[in-house]
This record gives sequence, C-alpha cells and structure tokens, in this order.
Amino acid sequence: MATVAFHTLGCKVNSYETEAIWQLFKADGYERVDFEQDEADVYVINTCTVTNTGDKKSRQVIRRAIRRNPEAIVAVTGCYAQTSPSEIAQIPGVDIVVGTQGREKLIEYVDQIRLERTPINAVGNIMKAREFEELDVPNFMDRTRASLKIQEGCNNFCTFCIIPWARGLMRSRKPESVIEQAQKLVDAGYLEIVLTGIHTGGYGEDLEDYNLAKLLVDLHQVEGLKRIRISSIEASQITDEVIEVINQSDRVVRHLHVPLQAGDDDVLKRMRRKYTTAEFYEKMVKVREALPGAAITTDVIVGFPGETEEQFMNGYDFIKKIGFAELHVFPYSMRTGTPAARMTDQIPEEEKHRRVTQLLELNQELTMTYSKQFVGEVLEVIPERPFKDAPESGLLMGYSDNYLNVIFPGDESMIGKICKVRLDEPGSEYCKGTFVRVVENDMLPYLKERAI
Repeated sequence: MATVAFHTLGCKVNSYETEAIWQLFKADGYERVDFEQDEADVYVINTCTVTNTGDKKSRQVIRRAIRRNPEAIVAVTGCYAQTSPSEIAQIPGVDIVVGTQGREKLIEYVDQIRLERTPINAVGNIMKAREFEELDVPNFMDRTRASLKIQEGCNNFCTFCIIPWARGLMRSRKPESVIEQAQKLVDAGYLEIVLTGIHTGGYGEDLEDYNLAKLLVDLHQVEGLKRIRISSIEASQITDEVIEVINQSDRVVRHLHVPLQAGDDDVLKRMRRKYTTAEFYEKMVKVREALPGAAITTDVIVGFPGETEEQFMNGYDFIKKIGFAELHVFPYSMRTGTPAARMTDQIPEEEKHRRVTQLLELNQELTMTYSKQFVGEVLEVIPERPFKDAPESGLLMGYSDNYLNVIFPGDESMIGKICKVRLDEPGSEYCKGTFVRVVENDMLPYLKERAI
C-alpha cells in the first residue's frame, strides 16, 4: 500500500484543507504515516506565506521531506506555492506545485509523476478564480467540533496582508452545498459546527440576494445541530441583520472573534481597515445586547510601521474599554510585496517585543475578569478529551458555548455530549467546575431512525 505524509504550516484554514486533501488520498487507497517519524512514498507540504518567515519555514520543511526520502514524490501546495511557484519549483526534488485552487487533481498529478517524473507546475492565476473549491472533511481528530469552510479569498487588501494575492478574491460556497455538508457532519455525530474561511464574515458578498445572516437562518434547518460558531467576523460585517439572527437564535453560540488589529484611528487608516474605533465600539455594544455575556475575542498587531507610543497606548486603553475575553497578539511582521513593507518608519524589534509583553499581561487580566463573571453559573460544556495536564485524573476538558475552557470531573462516556457544569473557579487558561448532568441528546433517536 502506498503511503502519504502531510505537513501543514500556517492557519486553521490550511489545517482544514490538509485534512480535505488527505480524504482524496484515502479514497485512492493510501495509508497516512507520520511526517517526522516515517518514510513516505508521497509528501504533501501545505505552505504558508503570511510572513517572510512563513516562506522560509515552508522551504525548510520541503527540503526536510526531500532528504528523508529522495525517491518520494514531493507535492507542495498552499499560499506560498500560490505566490512563489517558480521559487518552489527550483528546489531540486520538488515534483508538483499546486497553489490554493485545483487541488482535487493532486492524485492525478501524483500518478502522472509516477509514469514520467517530469515536474508539474499547476499554479494558475488565482485572481481569475471565481468558483469555490469544493473540498470536504467528513471527520476530524476533534470528536466534538467540526469545521465547515464556507468561503475563500478576500477583497480587503489591508496594507500588511499578502492573502488576497495568495487566496484570490471572495468566493462563497453555494448555500445548498453548505447545508448539505452541515447535515452530513451532524449525522456523523458532531454537535457543533465552526463556520470557517479566509474572510468568513464576507460570505455571500459575491452571491445574489444572499449573505451570512441568511445562511445562519438556513443552518437552523439542519436537524440535530446544537451549536453554530463563526470562526471570525469583521466589525464591518456585523450588520443589523446578523445581530437580529444572533438575537433570535438558540444555536449561535455566545462567542464572536472580531479582529481589531489596532485600537487607534490613524493606525487603522494606515492599515486600510474599514472601520474607526468608534464604529467598532458601537458594534460591540450591539453584539452584547443581542448576546448577553458573549465572549468577544480579537487579534491585535503591535508595532505596525509608524505606530507611536501614544498610538500604542490609545490601543491599550481601547482594548481595556471594550473588555475583550481574550487577545491574540502579534508583533508586526514585514511581508515583502505589501504596502506596509515599503513604509519607512519600521519599529525596532525590541520595541515590538516590549509592547507585545505589555498586551499579553493585559490579556491575562482580561481573561480572568471575563471568566469571573460566570462563577456559580451552570454552563453547557461539550467535553472534548481528558484533561491534558493530567489524563489519569478523572477530569474532562471542553468549551462552554461562551468559549470558556472548563475542566470538571467526569468519565469518557461523556465526551461529545452536552453537559451542564457549574463554574466554581475562574482562570485565565482554564476554569474549574462541577458536573451537574448530561443534557439528554435528542439526536440519538433521530440518528437511529436515519440508520434504519
């Protein structure tokens, strides 16, 4: 049996796509082996190009695969493959380069290489891509949450970002295809679906009279689906219609990830973001009215070219004012080919590092403040696995609907079921709770009926 090994760099969308590519190989009779431990017949490297470091790491991994088995077929895909195909094709030992579109032909290319060993560069002009690439993942390592990719590409062209050049412009998946795949995932036993994409909140911008709000409404038809989580949404995409749907819904969870990137209007303008701090604040007020107790998490870039100490502190104060539940903090990383990389007033690395540290300290404070509000409350938690720090302790861990990581006593039969858990002790990394009861899973009779 032929073997295949995968290595994924970069974001969660890449991880999703690697799993989808594995489904193609699996259907063709391949066995999956460990990239680091085993020698494989085929290596697939899914690359990242979001920073210059991403490119460098991708090249290192490609060379590692070639050294491990010089006879193997090496296929390189993903964002770096899309933006710099000739650079990758020049690495001796690379057989196939495919970008971020047309990956359903990978098996065909591998078979072709077996016959004639002539390198294949199948990267096309991503800016011309208009169709959503249908690649599905029927099951995940995570037994409780399934990702469902609903869109590809981005039209925003923020000055720090290369992604539109790597992923192309907005392409939405057809609504009926999203609903069909959601039903399949629920039938496979998943209670929660995470809607994901490169610019998830922009879903439907390229469709006629259809948008994210309408998709959320239609997902309520999926029988047995308990939770809908949106992986990320821009403040400008949280329309009154989206807020209305969230307000009416018993399935959209109390958690939104809304990238802020900077909390100062001048910096936002230089980043070419589509909102001011005042507009962002107003949206968060509306979200909290629709979803009381919602966890609002965010991304922040520090040390963007020209960011003064005063502008950084404006951002620091704004973040406190919003009261995010969690921050993902990134030092600005120069990406060749973007307008920000050509800006002259780059911030020294040590200054960026100092600001990152300051925000990470604030993050500890914010996560603790957020979790403290729920002490004594009974939350719905779907345990995902035994407590990772002490697997033999009899403790389970999983996320509540409002994105608190909770550990509580329980046995493995509860994994993947909705459990009522009283929160006893808050924490910035995880909270501790007491198991109350399992919410009877009304999916079971439905699943049995479908199996007959």
